[in-house]
Amino acid sequence: MFNLIDNESKTLWSRWEYFARTQPMKDAVIHWSATGRNYRWSYGQLLKSANKYSERLKQLGVKKGDVCALIIRHNPQFYPLYLGIVGIGALPAVLAYPNPRLHHEKFQQGLIGMSERSGLNWIFAERELERIIKPLIVYRGKVNSGLFFPLEWELKENINAKELEELEEIRNSTNENDPVLLQHSSGTTGLQKPIVLTHKAVLDHVNNYGKAIQLSDNDIAASWLPLYHDMGLIAAFHLPLASGITTIQIDPFEWVLAPSILLDVISKEKATLTWLPNFAYNLMADKIKEDELEKVSLGSLRMVVNCSEKIRADSHEKFHKKFSNYGLNENALTTMYAMAETTLAITQSEPEKRATEIMVDRNELSRGFVEITENEKKSIGVSSGKPINDCEIKIVNDRREEVSEDRVREIAVKSVSMFQGYRNYPGKTAEVLDDKGWFYTGDLGFIYKDELYVIGRIKDIIIVAGNNIYPEDIEDAVGKIENVIPGRVVAFGEEDEELGTEQISVIAETKFDNEIELRKLSMDIVKAGMSIDVNIQNVYLVPPRWLIKSSSGKPSRKTNKQRIMDNIDRNVWSNR
Repeated sequence: MFNLIDNESKTLWSRWEYFARTQPMKDAVIHWSATGRNYRWSYGQLLKSANKYSERLKQLGVKKGDVCALIIRHNPQFYPLYLGIVGIGALPAVLAYPNPRLHHEKFQQGLIGMSERSGLNWIFAERELERIIKPLIVYRGKVNSGLFFPLEWELKENINAKELEELEEIRNSTNENDPVLLQHSSGTTGLQKPIVLTHKAVLDHVNNYGKAIQLSDNDIAASWLPLYHDMGLIAAFHLPLASGITTIQIDPFEWVLAPSILLDVISKEKATLTWLPNFAYNLMADKIKEDELEKVSLGSLRMVVNCSEKIRADSHEKFHKKFSNYGLNENALTTMYAMAETTLAITQSEPEKRATEIMVDRNELSRGFVEITENEKKSIGVSSGKPINDCEIKIVNDRREEVSEDRVREIAVKSVSMFQGYRNYPGKTAEVLDDKGWFYTGDLGFIYKDELYVIGRIKDIIIVAGNNIYPEDIEDAVGKIENVIPGRVVAFGEEDEELGTEQISVIAETKFDNEIELRKLSMDIVKAGMSIDVNIQNVYLVPPRWLIKSSSGKPSRKTNKQRIMDNIDRNVWSNR
């Protein structure tokens, strides 16, 4: 049962300080590396090092309220640096490190966009990014204090009493309603939007979500999730550290190359909690080989939390079937609905009980109605659970009026951990946040027996002859076809001016590269659409790793549609 020892702390720093004082030797962060060079930060050591970073940052000129961008790969010094930024009242903003597939110009454009919108005051990065970032430092005066390389700093051995007193003055002047961090929305349907969260929002969320998952002192979290995404930053980093438990951090790039590393870590450290986006269930079930699991035991896991817009039943089934022989309990497969604007969790399914599944009529669903059925034209809906404490949800129509339980419409949320608006983005804030505190998510879903079922994004709906077609259903069907790379499918609508409606198009990655194989695969994709009463008109087959992902790790429909429409890639095969 969740029983947080310290309820007096009003800021994250004071919460961390409490645990450093009461359990200084307990592991706070286990920095895991595939090389075996793991580093274990105890709560006492972590806060001592964070103090050193706070002092160095203060000497550098970082002030309370400044936004500090962090562009640093998996490194043991990241954690005390992050805490040190918070410790002087500045706002850490973790940004994605450019990978080999991200062109320098695209990375620069993204950084400029964030600088303009977020007002980045400082950039702390690795030395190899200097030539890419330095030309941007004076760009329109948005990044005004320069670029620094904290991994190269030689920190003081000890902080003297006067320096510590000055740091304590800054911390004592910080209150619960002050901002503590800046994170960016996932950007699946557009430019990433900057979200500032207060100490109170984060601590309230930790308290409420901790109760929802029945967090205890014995829990250990394990995660490969990038810390620039809300699931990694809040669930796998802030939640453990503000609750006095241990978090194990795995390099996301290493996990992509060897997904079995997560299971190895869980087995060796007896981790009890992990959070995964839906695609990871399929990827791990498909790519991890039996010989990689020889010494793995997953019996310690009490919750594997699926946190995606739409939870897929077949992903859970495939994951459980693959790993049940290694101690994975079926009841560990739980779910959550979350977003950066509410700090993280909105709903959570019951702990240690497999998420509820229901059968709904696919045709009625396309018309916006929920009808429980057992007929062959069914779709399996997986519950994202019930609202956590101090969080409300409702389903609303185009006029933002609440509708009955049998309707599929937009999900609206009100939470004690709500953001207060997009930073320097009043127009967008006004679009989604009303004066009564309701946030209109842009997601479609319905409520059945008090549990939320998420369908997808409103902007992604394909409207064919007046019927709503959900791209997730098409992507699920096509993704099961042999020789289509699992999880690497995008469905979207193309305007047909002659018919006056949209036609369904699909982009799918495949290793095939000759005309005969590609044409046959295209027909298989069309047949897969027919199996769910969908007419796929246009098929685009592309080579592996062609699809562009959003920051949350999902292929972006909008971006990939535009890329196809621009018709600039000769590697694309089309049935048109």
